Amino acid sequence: MHEVTEPPTAGTHNSVGQLRADAWSSLADLARLLSARGPDTQTGVTARIEELFELLAPIENCWAFPGTARLEELRRLYEEGKLQRLAGRAEALDRALGGDGHRGAISPEAVSSAVPAFEVLVVGDPDQVEEALREELRRMRRAEDEFVYEVVVAPSFEDAVIASLVNSSLQAVVIHHRFADRSRHDLRVVRRFFEGAAAVPASAGIPEAERRHGEERAQVLGDQLRSLRPELDLYLVSEASVETTAGRLGRCFRRIFHAREGLLELHLSILQGVAERFRAPFFTALRAHSRRPTGVFHALPVSRGTSVVGSRWIPEMARFYGLNVFLAETSATSGGLDSLLAPTGPLREAQDLAAAAFGARRTYFVTNGTSTANKIVVQAMVRPGDIVLVDRNCHKSHHYGLVLAGAHVVYLDAYPLDEYGMSGAVPVEEIKRKLLMLKRHGALDRVKLLMLTNCTFDGVVYNPSRVMEECLALKPDLAFLWDEAWFAFARFHPVYRSRTAMAAARELTDRYHRAGYAEEYATHQERLGDDPDDETLLRRRLMPDPERVRVRVYATQSTHKTLTSLRQGSMIHVFDQDFRHKTAETFREAYMTHTSTSPNYQILASMDLGRRQAVLEGFELVQKQLEQAGVLRDAIEQHPLLSRYLRFLTTPELIPRRFRSSGIEQPLRTGLARMGRAWEEDEFVLDPARATLHIGLTGVDGETFKHELLMDRYGVQVNKTTRNTLLFMTNIGTTRSAVAYLIEVLVKIVEDLEERVGEMAPGERAAHHRSVNGVGSRPAALPDFSAFHPAFRPGADTPEGDMRAAFFLAYDETACEHLSAAEITEALAEGRPVVSATFVTPYPPGFPVLVPGQVVSKEVLAYMAALDTREIHGYDPATGYRVFTETALGARLADARRARGRE
Repeated sequence: MHEVTEPPTAGTHNSVGQLRADAWSSLADLARLLSARGPDTQTGVTARIEELFELLAPIENCWAFPGTARLEELRRLYEEGKLQRLAGRAEALDRALGGDGHRGAISPEAVSSAVPAFEVLVVGDPDQVEEALREELRRMRRAEDEFVYEVVVAPSFEDAVIASLVNSSLQAVVIHHRFADRSRHDLRVVRRFFEGAAAVPASAGIPEAERRHGEERAQVLGDQLRSLRPELDLYLVSEASVETTAGRLGRCFRRIFHAREGLLELHLSILQGVAERFRAPFFTALRAHSRRPTGVFHALPVSRGTSVVGSRWIPEMARFYGLNVFLAETSATSGGLDSLLAPTGPLREAQDLAAAAFGARRTYFVTNGTSTANKIVVQAMVRPGDIVLVDRNCHKSHHYGLVLAGAHVVYLDAYPLDEYGMSGAVPVEEIKRKLLMLKRHGALDRVKLLMLTNCTFDGVVYNPSRVMEECLALKPDLAFLWDEAWFAFARFHPVYRSRTAMAAARELTDRYHRAGYAEEYATHQERLGDDPDDETLLRRRLMPDPERVRVRVYATQSTHKTLTSLRQGSMIHVFDQDFRHKTAETFREAYMTHTSTSPNYQILASMDLGRRQAVLEGFELVQKQLEQAGVLRDAIEQHPLLSRYLRFLTTPELIPRRFRSSGIEQPLRTGLARMGRAWEEDEFVLDPARATLHIGLTGVDGETFKHELLMDRYGVQVNKTTRNTLLFMTNIGTTRSAVAYLIEVLVKIVEDLEERVGEMAPGERAAHHRSVNGVGSRPAALPDFSAFHPAFRPGADTPEGDMRAAFFLAYDETACEHLSAAEITEALAEGRPVVSATFVTPYPPGFPVLVPGQVVSKEVLAYMAALDTREIHGYDPATGYRVFTETALGARLADARRARGRE
């Protein structure tokens, strides 16, 4: 007997896309069932079909395909009793949606299947524009067109905003001068997913007689659409004086057209706008190079595959990789190609396109990962002796970069999550406290850079605008490095985007140039008083002086981690108002220092294509990424067996209440409905795409669960572990099948666990319960950064440490010794300081618990003793900790005191 899924309801889905897909699938199933059995005995089925028609109507209003026309076609077939045709048509449409749904919107005879297709939103009165516009634009199609598109009409402001959030196939919007404010459709089904985003601003409803310019509402709509989907090309069609309108609104729209002129230029502009984003200049140049006959009298024997194809001993290399990868291998930087170290051609164009895509003023490609990108930025911004504030829990590349640059480091402590063996993020109050302390001791002028990781490994997301604004109020020229290794995708989602470094930099720059900000700042200063104390400055939200503030922001991203790129493909995005006259030369030198003269062209080309994909379908892919995260959470929470042993940690468990002023707990079952408010207000939020699974009740520790059960047995890769958690991350490549496989695997693991426990003897069961208590118990608390030893502290009263001096002092073997934990404990009991000569980094958590020059504390030793991790860099249990000898410390301390005395 054929099983038919229950028709979906909005309350059981995390997104409109998920609801839509399931609704079409259910409609096809029910139509097939109705056709097979007849309507007479299928009252329940007919009622459900009618419910689905009502459910899909407001959704399909946002799409050209299947769209309202095809949905109405199905409704007519149903009402006329043509059930076989209904079943066949519904199944065909469902199948098309599951494949390349956009192509179904295009006449099959019009284009080759290789031509990309998209949709264009036209905002205006449907009675005047819909059919005539569709037919005229269709007539303009030519066989040589690079793309094809279909039109979907939005009669109102509200319909347009909803369509931009629902329809991921949109690439352009044409706004006519006349459109209604509110939709005439019942949008409750879709509006619940976008609470607040589709609101009609008051300015949109200005009565005609009160409007100074008829296009004001179009400008308001354009601004709203640009804030939600900045990648869309916006066009305005007006009956007013377009010359005057262009002068006022040209910044809002790509181009403005007169309504009574032909549509050819509009049609060509739409195609050109998409073509510009579709360009992949370096990939195109590399592909062209690979197709040219060449003679290689240079490096790279594998170039053209000549050392591989004819080999008797490594023929599998060519068979496995294919010939193209070797045809594209070259040392050439001319002949249509370019030099990464001094790009002037297709690589320069590719980086410029990436800068536009990510909202940066400049973008630089890096082919050896964000580890190198971080070192480049640090070396460009910091001179020996400059003070840098950095999250102690950051990636090791930051610590090593600071050593190489000779920075004096002030470590910042994140709020602890001791119950799960992890840390959160650094509160803005902690950062302000350190800045104010440095100011009291006259060292604020030496503070050059703040370095933070956004989002953190465990998915805690900062509010960059707030962090930077409050810091700039205390230090107006402070520069920022945001490590967004795991956050490149965030640019392409309307809620995530606001918490990216580049979006925040643009927001702050616009804010400080806005008319009225200077007056707001003056009022703010008046309320603060002439000489506010530190507690007041810590407690109040601060504003920077518009006459002194400089926005200097850098972001490093691992493109390969969350977008499409080959491994180690990374980017540096720059939004620095002082770049040209302060940093350009030092940045070039740092880039030269760390960038290979033989960069991997395949990586560069893949980043070029990854950028193209992100601007053309990033919105759709990130939406699906979030859908899969929601599906994964729901599947475990609702499974009767899995939910007894496994649960995902919630926002309140990972972000304390004091950092969540909105009081909203997300991710929510309603998807993104209230997510926007939390992301706008809260100091920290949780990335819904990163899901931390608590496994304490299984009695299996995280490392064993990851390696022996998931990876070795089933081939499931997990992001990271702690003693009692596993971190799962969905990405733009995660599929429903992958989520289903994970659920299947977890069920097998838990079923096997239950079976084994059920067969245990009393003694074995008692041991298992002890294991559950051990894994589920609170792990050792992550220790705060203790302190740098005075021998490595340039300032007597400030905490910054000269980690470089300690790092290179350790090169002298006579200055170091190895001590066991017991020997260090004994020394501490005697009052003798013990100072680390190396980085000691356990995995997990993956950041140093000791750095060169740091005092070893009892808390560090207790934490290390409690670890059950398999991998610790910088520590060998057989020899103990590498530390400085008392003699070396004494000599170094004397030198430091003499240096301070000279100052």
